[in-house]
Amino acid sequence: MIEQSGHGTVTIGAVEKFITNTAWENGWIEPIKPMTELKQSVGIIGAGPAGIAAAMELRKEGFQVTIYDRYDRTGGLLIYGIPNFKLDKSVVLRRTKLLKDSNVKIINNFEVGKDSTLKELKDKHDAILIATGVYKARQVDTPGSNLKNIFPAMKFLTASNRKGLGDQVKEFDDGTLNAEGKNVIVVGGGDTAMDCVRTAVRQKAKSVSCLYRRDKANMPGSAREVANAEEEGVNFIWLSSPKSFEGNEKVQQVVINKMRLGEPDSSGRQSPKTIEGAEETLKADLVIEALGFEPEEIPKLFDEPDLEVTRWGTIKTDLKTLKTNIKGVFAAGDIVRGASLVVWAIRDGRDAAKGISEYLNQISQNKTRAA
Repeated sequence: MIEQSGHGTVTIGAVEKFITNTAWENGWIEPIKPMTELKQSVGIIGAGPAGIAAAMELRKEGFQVTIYDRYDRTGGLLIYGIPNFKLDKSVVLRRTKLLKDSNVKIINNFEVGKDSTLKELKDKHDAILIATGVYKARQVDTPGSNLKNIFPAMKFLTASNRKGLGDQVKEFDDGTLNAEGKNVIVVGGGDTAMDCVRTAVRQKAKSVSCLYRRDKANMPGSAREVANAEEEGVNFIWLSSPKSFEGNEKVQQVVINKMRLGEPDSSGRQSPKTIEGAEETLKADLVIEALGFEPEEIPKLFDEPDLEVTRWGTIKTDLKTLKTNIKGVFAAGDIVRGASLVVWAIRDGRDAAKGISEYLNQISQNKTRAA
């Protein structure tokens, strides 16, 4: 009926956003007030979507919750990774306030392994949840990759988001991480690459090109994001890969190899193959590497060598409870499943909260029986 009236379609997302904003504006979303306050405490490492989701669920149960995060603001990828045009930061800030009003303690600028080991944190709490996400950037291993003005995606996006939040960002203010007036090349084809190209467009770049080694049909990023980027003037160079970065101290151009798709690899996708002698040179003032993320070496970083990880470096957990091999320590989100969507991190955080709740309740029951 709405469409027939001439107003156009109304998406489900728009309806959900309206309802959610109305609820916040009218004060319908209130701080959590559990029926019973429990003495048991949970320490959560990481204030991203998985950590926040777990904290909310654990507070509903009455547990005392403390979140530890390495950054100066709460939100993780939500605050510094996702551009403001996709996620208004007021949404994250109001959620942070709700956490604090619900008596969730948040300790920012805290690095496990530097300010405390995992064991020391575990001694302070009855259970620990590791929800750090994955932030170690994959790099382009090509000649010239050590030239200036070649940056990982998160550095570029974080600078832009900090500026949007009103921070003084030296590398943005001096023009280093500002795309305005520059020929920008983004290497990669996922959603992070789309965030980078669309951010560069909004910073008034002279030109924005995206290099992806497969074709459009095999693009790992959202088709909608690709379509939006194309509408905004981004030049996609399909079946291309950097051969070398060239310049005097700073990158000035990128030599690219043209590719073709060969036989399927182990994942079932066609493997890109270099076409010998087919090269192209592009002007470049700023290159952004958006090739995805890998987990940091958590056992080494947290000074907990016994913590089991998979061959991919993600933390190994029980699929149902999300317990790790260390008693009382759980893990959730990207650090378990690898780089994925925010909605999955939220789901994982809630599942981990359930596992932690059952674990702590069992301990409590055992103590009661013993008494």
